[in-house]
Amino acid sequence: MPKKSKVKRPSSEEAQLPPKQSRVEPSDPPALLSPLSFHSPAGLFSSLLQPLNSDTFFREFWEKKPLHLQRSDPSIASYYRSLFQLSDLQALCSEGLQYYRDVNVVRCINGQKKDLNKEGRVKHSVLNKNLLQNKATIQFHQPQRFKDELWKIQENLECFFGTLVGSNVYITPEDSQGLPAHYDDVEVFILQLEGQKHWRLYSPTVALATEYSVESEDRIGSPTHDITLKEGDLLYFPRGTIHQASTPSGVHHSTHLTLSTYQRMSWGDLLLDVLPSMLCEHSKTDVSLREGMPQRILLGNSGSEDTCRRLAAHLRSLADVMETGKLEVRCTHLKKDFIMNRLPPYSEEQIAPSGRIPALEDVVCLRFKEHMVITVEPSQQRTEEATEQVVFVLHSLKNQRESHMMGEADEEEDRDISRGLQFPLSHLQALQQLQKEEQVPVVQLQLHSQEDKLSLVLALWSECLLVAL
Repeated sequence: MPKKSKVKRPSSEEAQLPPKQSRVEPSDPPALLSPLSFHSPAGLFSSLLQPLNSDTFFREFWEKKPLHLQRSDPSIASYYRSLFQLSDLQALCSEGLQYYRDVNVVRCINGQKKDLNKEGRVKHSVLNKNLLQNKATIQFHQPQRFKDELWKIQENLECFFGTLVGSNVYITPEDSQGLPAHYDDVEVFILQLEGQKHWRLYSPTVALATEYSVESEDRIGSPTHDITLKEGDLLYFPRGTIHQASTPSGVHHSTHLTLSTYQRMSWGDLLLDVLPSMLCEHSKTDVSLREGMPQRILLGNSGSEDTCRRLAAHLRSLADVMETGKLEVRCTHLKKDFIMNRLPPYSEEQIAPSGRIPALEDVVCLRFKEHMVITVEPSQQRTEEATEQVVFVLHSLKNQRESHMMGEADEEEDRDISRGLQFPLSHLQALQQLQKEEQVPVVQLQLHSQEDKLSLVLALWSECLLVAL
């Protein structure tokens, strides 16, 4: 699925893959009238599911069971075809595509995946031979790096879901299958772009799986769903759903797009993120959390009955304080991972500060509100005094579209806060005020001095995050 996590060769049909690359811009075909609504992220998702109501989708299908939407509207089929076609590969291959990084060539034979990748640059003639003579599937990684319409769709979906949305394209010739039966750790939306694809879905062996895995035929039983997708159709299934797909006889080739999301977005993932900071804060006021552990506990059984009882008591105490609202829940690592790795806002021009420089008498509002997050973290300045908490405003305006979901970001880049601003903790309320309200008079910002108010709005304006009305 999505995620900029480092990826192994081989990959799953819906899993996220590869590393970085240089920007390439093959020309897109003339845009068709889109059946999708781009007025808002919620509107985009709703139009993607038409004629099904999105509330019905989340109530009856999301994380529960597969959904097949059949479309007979030729305009939808034409629009889907425009997103990515077999004929696009020739132009893309002239732009320096690499095996493994940009393209995988695979075929499923007797339930096993055969890797037909070469080394180095991808040649269109070799790809074409693999497709037509070797009956191989071409898996194209993260096409939103090249296709503007997919960038626009996925950027809106990332705003809607509040997490990364990756994509892969699969081109499979007649009477062939690319990957064996497997399940993924992502929610999957399949858009059938060209031809037809025969899908068999099976009951999960691991519900809402947290990792990718191949499943042997003798474990999966009979299909719960046997579906043939036609151009313009959409198929959804939850993470953990076992699946395999092939192109039927009489169909020259199938091209489908996989949109995948919600990787590592469970309640368990949120707890892993928020508990360390909550325990740290709570221990400042609860002396029992600062008492020492029993001697030699690290050398012996740290899971003894007494230890487990004591830990459970601490967790209950923490839960009680949380329910009173006295302890702030601060999600930091998940927020940072999302905002630093998501797509930048869709724009045909470079984003720059907008309008006049704000003044104290102005009314202001945030720009790109869904592309920024506020975190409270320890200051990175090293001093001998107690660690100071500061506010970071991080944003995705400077993210690189061409590296979206490509993995293997440098560790230094992961720690980099250059795509944002740092403020004293005293500025937190004013920043939250700007986030919550549609527009705010500068003089009414919740800061002590006029100088601080003006300094805050100037910093946000310079970072293209604020505009004076």
